[in-house]
Amino acid sequence: MAADPIIDAHHHIWRLAQTPWLNGPARPRIFGDYERLRRDYLPAAFAADARRCGVERSVYIQINVAAGDEIEEVQWVQAAADVHGYPHGIIGFADLASPKLGETLDAQSRCRNFRGIRQQLHWHENPAYRFAAHSHVMGDRAWRRGLAVLGERGLLFELQIFAAQMADAARLIAEFPRITFILLHAGMLEDASPKGWRSWRSGMRELAARPNVMVKLSGLGTFSHQCTVAQWQPIVRETVATFGAERCIFGSNFPIESLWTTYERIIAVMRECLAERSQSEQRAIFHDNAQRIYRL
Repeated sequence: MAADPIIDAHHHIWRLAQTPWLNGPARPRIFGDYERLRRDYLPAAFAADARRCGVERSVYIQINVAAGDEIEEVQWVQAAADVHGYPHGIIGFADLASPKLGETLDAQSRCRNFRGIRQQLHWHENPAYRFAAHSHVMGDRAWRRGLAVLGERGLLFELQIFAAQMADAARLIAEFPRITFILLHAGMLEDASPKGWRSWRSGMRELAARPNVMVKLSGLGTFSHQCTVAQWQPIVRETVATFGAERCIFGSNFPIESLWTTYERIIAVMRECLAERSQSEQRAIFHDNAQRIYRL
């Protein structure tokens, strides 16, 4: 029997020349040395990878293009989708605190596959792990007004935070029940010590108590630089147990993960990690939840 079709709800494509963090001087990154990512990864290449692995639909996630290019990024990805058939959903970038937020969202929303925004909020005591402008973005009044605008427009918000930020995020989410938040990378467990696991577990439970939070099983090799069942299954098992299969979504985080693995192996390892779940739960995580949440 053929495997059920897959939706990859978290991937990237890029042009090196227009991707500053790849094209500029090398500096420490959350995923380590990224020299091997300094290449174009264009829509045709992703479409070939996807079709070879039985991925029938996909969602593109923004890649931190140069400031001011966030509209062009969404337009370029939409043009790629019109030609290649992938991706079927687009998550762009917008600074929610910007006075021009409405103009940006208006322009992005003219692209038919546009579904929401990722503005990375993760902040850490390790400078290499910081992406947010400062540690208290979620508390900024202008930023919160911008978040309310997403709710008014029916747009998703992709939430990228560490365990230490989860309690604050849970309080924020409670104030915006109309917005669907999608927690990225299963909450980014960067500290695998017993203390780190306790902190992550506590935060995940607080977030799971908010019914408008989904969670993405993606980016699980970010800190271990491995793609193995032994490394991934404990995170996958606990995340699914905490949120329920109906709120979990598969994502590849490719080609970032190509630094330590292949697209085929990501899917194979995730299938093995979820093999203990029922067929209906597996289909929900690999396909149905993403189709519903991203309106694919």
